[in-house]
Amino acid sequence: MGRPVVHFEIECRDGERTRDFYSRMFDWRINVIPNNPAEYGLIDQADNGAGIGGAVSVVPAVPSSTYRGLRRDEGHAGQVTVFVQVPDVEQALVCAEQLGGQRVQGPDPMGPGMVFGKFTDLEGQLIGVVSGSYDA
Repeated sequence: MGRPVVHFEIECRDGERTRDFYSRMFDWRINVIPNNPAEYGLIDQADNGAGIGGAVSVVPAVPSSTYRGLRRDEGHAGQVTVFVQVPDVEQALVCAEQLGGQRVQGPDPMGPGMVFGKFTDLEGQLIGVVSGSYDA
């Protein structure tokens, strides 16, 4: 059986405006994680019922120690990214590189017991991978 898509991210340049749009469009309650420079806001699954979890975040202004993707200062407007659950994020990123993809970020910790990373495929599509327990 294939690996499931378990999360999505909507990156944007204006977090407040984008969160307001999706909150009004789909009745999403988006909870921004305090003191987070990306204004990472998890979409409250308790309100959503069915479906996978997601988040709205601001495109990074500067690179982190592992983020090698496009930034706001380079004109990147953001994108939608899906995350696939894998047993081991580092192993998945290495596999992507061996298949001709390019590591963009990670592995990075994301909350208790979770690790994530991102890579681009052969045509430049950004895909996320995540391991650990996902309940958001």
